[in-house]
Amino acid sequence: MSTPPVQVETLHQILLWPLRLLRSGEAARSRRPWEWLQAQTDSPWRELQDEYTGEPDKFHERHYQEFLTFLPYVQRVLFGEGRSPQQADDCLGESGMKTFRRYDVAAFEVVTQPGRAPLRLQVVHIDLIFFYDIDAVLLNVELRGEQLPLPEAQELLYRLGRAYPAGWDERGLPLHCLAESRFLDAEGRVLAESDTREREPFIAHVQQRRAPRIARHWAWLLEPLVPDHGEKSGPLRYRQVEYYRMPVMAYLALDDPQRLSRADFVRLGLVCGAGDGQLPYGEQHLAEFEARHCWDRFWCSQGAAPYTRYLSCGHALVVLGSARASFFTHRERGVLAQFRHQHFMLFLLVHFQKAALLMFSDRLVDALRRLNIGDVENVRIFKREIRACFEGFLRFTHRYWFLDVSEQVQARALHRLLLQHLEVQPLYAEVKQRIEDMAQYLETDNVRRQANTVVRLTVVTIFGLVGTITTGFLGMNLLAEADSPLWQRLAVFGLTLGATLWLTAYTIVKSKRLSDFLDALSDERLPLRAKLGSLLAVWRE
Repeated sequence: MSTPPVQVETLHQILLWPLRLLRSGEAARSRRPWEWLQAQTDSPWRELQDEYTGEPDKFHERHYQEFLTFLPYVQRVLFGEGRSPQQADDCLGESGMKTFRRYDVAAFEVVTQPGRAPLRLQVVHIDLIFFYDIDAVLLNVELRGEQLPLPEAQELLYRLGRAYPAGWDERGLPLHCLAESRFLDAEGRVLAESDTREREPFIAHVQQRRAPRIARHWAWLLEPLVPDHGEKSGPLRYRQVEYYRMPVMAYLALDDPQRLSRADFVRLGLVCGAGDGQLPYGEQHLAEFEARHCWDRFWCSQGAAPYTRYLSCGHALVVLGSARASFFTHRERGVLAQFRHQHFMLFLLVHFQKAALLMFSDRLVDALRRLNIGDVENVRIFKREIRACFEGFLRFTHRYWFLDVSEQVQARALHRLLLQHLEVQPLYAEVKQRIEDMAQYLETDNVRRQANTVVRLTVVTIFGLVGTITTGFLGMNLLAEADSPLWQRLAVFGLTLGATLWLTAYTIVKSKRLSDFLDALSDERLPLRAKLGSLLAVWRE
């Protein structure tokens, strides 16, 4: 008789999809991208008042613990500036984030593989998270399921967060995606359904637009934001900046976590989907799995939540434990509360940092791609874009870039684990170097232009000095026009002014060649013939 699979009593799955925003029209005129979204009366997104600025009875102990987890400079970014008794309410600083939520989606019905029964997951919330000074947005979708076999939960983690199919099998079924998926309202009506089985539109889209086509249900969920390379147009568009798999967090309350095999842990930690009890990869490749991907401080029989384990590969953060431990399942002060608040904020910060850095890199590439050095106006636009990118990177560095976010052991360890796997620090150093190189190029170009201007002014001054000294020698006047009629004096003045302007302009036009002549004239090693040749070269084609 086969042993029944491990049961997942409660599953919380959080998808976090970073996107780059591009603005035009009304959205470009707004100082912040969400201002345009706020102005749309038919938009399903509504600004969310957080627990710190909303009703006091909605601020719970889990929010208090979430706040205390982070260091002061991180608290100011996540929750805003503090308020003293001497300050008025309108002096309360806002957080660095702005969140919008939609309330029309109640459930997400999925079929993991053909022939399996549909699963209906409860939608806890769906948010859009914006950040000040950064044209990026993160889609946050939290789902909840109950009484799932472990293989089904593994398949959900593996297949659910796909923006579009990676391909199709011989039966025409999408690879690595859900067989079916649809968003439902509170009455069970279908709001949007996936189109991942329709192969031809996805292939044609890539062929025509050189960009992947976002699956219908995800594109619908983000409206009125539209894909940058999609069929629809809009003032607020988004573009993919990372891999098509959305970063995922998962909380699994198991009936007996000790029954999990090493293969189960590997498939959960690396998000590989369900298996037949075998390791998904070679043993040599997984030799350091526990050391690199597991945090086992509470994987023991002691403590308030025994046999609790944290797994991370950067792309995913998974926490699992016993459903029988009340502290593990407590939503106010237990592991579930930590997962939905502290751990979510850690995950959000690291993935936002990576997305912002990739966005700055994309901006540099776009600016260089549009550069036409033969077009003066195009060069000016290029310089403005590079300077704006440099200024935005400075604001990002001083507001959002920090490597230590907490002194609490657990939060500190998980944060470093995420940073290590996502390689955010090397990415920051690389992007910083690229932006500094570009800024240095612009600075060098400005210095070169200023030097050329100084050379031209010097040449004009030298040749103008000859005429000034000649005409002003001993204060003599070659033309005694002091007693002439006014019209004659004005005529002489006009002719002299015109001749002087023409001579000055001509000297500026020839200033580079005249500068070469002056250099040759001052070089004592050159013979007279060479110096005369340099003078004649001023007028030679």
